[in-house]
Amino acid sequence: MPRSWVFVSASLWRAVASVVTVALLAVAGGCGSGMKSQPDSGDSGGSNNPPSALLSRISTDTYTNSDSQHATEVEPAMVTSGSTLVAVFQMGRYFRGGASNIGYATSVDGGVSWTRGTLPGTTTFAGGMYSAISDPAVAYDRAHASWLVTALAITSTDTVVVSRSPDGINWSGPAVISNTPDSDKNWIACDNTQTSPYYGHCYVEWDDPSDSGHFWMSTSTDGGQTWSAPAAPADNATGLGGVPVVQANGTVIVPASDDAGTHMLAFTSTNGGSSWNVSTIISTISDHTVAGDLRSDPLPTSANDASGLVYVMWQDCRFRSGCSANDIVMSTSSDGVRWSDPVRVPIDATTSTVDHFLATVAIDPSTSGNSAHLTLVYHYYPSATCGASDCALNVAYVTSQDGGSSWSNPTALAGPMTLAWLADTNQGRMVGDYVGLTYVAGRAFPAIAVARANNGTNFDEAIYTSTNPLAQARGMVSAKHEPPVPGARSDHPARAFYDEEGRYPRKPPISKRRMRRSK
Repeated sequence: MPRSWVFVSASLWRAVASVVTVALLAVAGGCGSGMKSQPDSGDSGGSNNPPSALLSRISTDTYTNSDSQHATEVEPAMVTSGSTLVAVFQMGRYFRGGASNIGYATSVDGGVSWTRGTLPGTTTFAGGMYSAISDPAVAYDRAHASWLVTALAITSTDTVVVSRSPDGINWSGPAVISNTPDSDKNWIACDNTQTSPYYGHCYVEWDDPSDSGHFWMSTSTDGGQTWSAPAAPADNATGLGGVPVVQANGTVIVPASDDAGTHMLAFTSTNGGSSWNVSTIISTISDHTVAGDLRSDPLPTSANDASGLVYVMWQDCRFRSGCSANDIVMSTSSDGVRWSDPVRVPIDATTSTVDHFLATVAIDPSTSGNSAHLTLVYHYYPSATCGASDCALNVAYVTSQDGGSSWSNPTALAGPMTLAWLADTNQGRMVGDYVGLTYVAGRAFPAIAVARANNGTNFDEAIYTSTNPLAQARGMVSAKHEPPVPGARSDHPARAFYDEEGRYPRKPPISKRRMRRSK
């Protein structure tokens, strides 16, 4: 198959974007390397009818192997450097876990046009040795001018691999990072601050679900060509979904969920990844079970502002009576050790029926403190008590111009989507455990999975971005320090598995390990 295609958003849509408020116009392209696309007139996204933003389709699952679900693209991640944006995602999702390959979509002109393709040498469908691949994450190493995509390469076990590119379009084959017995939920971040003593260090995190979910970190100092032996936090912390961020002074902070899904924790390194400190508790987790058998756990999303203040957010029901629905909550820290009490992002009233989940936060890297610009993209159900046949999945966003002290009213991006339109997995229907979100020259762009009505046995779930940057609006609602509901707790037992694919069940009774929280 051709290794890349180009998608270009038609200028007409930019001209009318401010007045068109109801149509979802997808830009779809033909095959062939370097071929420009034409606007796909009348493509309203099935029954999707977002009331505010035009979306551009930036990729399509082109695989046809019979053991995957086609056409499905899920779990996008995205970063930027200069005017270049790179989004990566699963393509051709398997029910049992992983996908046919990792796709990419790259824009070198600030989101105007997109080149798309697939990573080479990964699965057997791409000239590689792996049966499937999953969990893509992407970073840019400014010191070595290298784009890095990490993923879980699947055989009988999962291995963390990395693909490298000088331009976000031409990619190397995968090189192995992890040598632990198994791996899950990898993530990557690079130190891109020129004044940092560890400028050019890149850090990959994963956990080993075959070993109770122990966290591991590996460091590269040469643009991802070689990686250090795995190193663990000093207390051998266990958990899932670590999302490292790097402060301007070189400190690496890794927020994550613990292995039971009952606490949010973090651990740090202050010496460029040579060693990792003991974990500390950010907060307890109290989350509502998302309806409709949708794959959704309270995993963290993280970002830091120009001053190094780290924001961690997750879905949580502590402010809802009876844990009736999730809000997105936020905690901050300047050092990764002392964390603020969680506050609720005030998207809806606590008396509403709306359930909020699967969120991602990004911060304009040129802003900080009380002037930090934040964008939060999240999924929601209008009714938290819906069922698999009538849940209406939507995507929306809110922004803050004052470091999270106040937030704009929500703006819809996509939906409603019927759950039967989403890829099916052994952990539920899936759009992904995260979405892509990044800032380009002060403007925010998302990468989200949007599903339309199935075409017979084929799905129509693809990756979209906004034709125009997400509007950055002044806050209308203050984020108050509300007290949690007394006795707030999750409406479900602790996590049943050590991993996100349901392969490693926890052995009851769930052991409690001591963890500390510093204030």
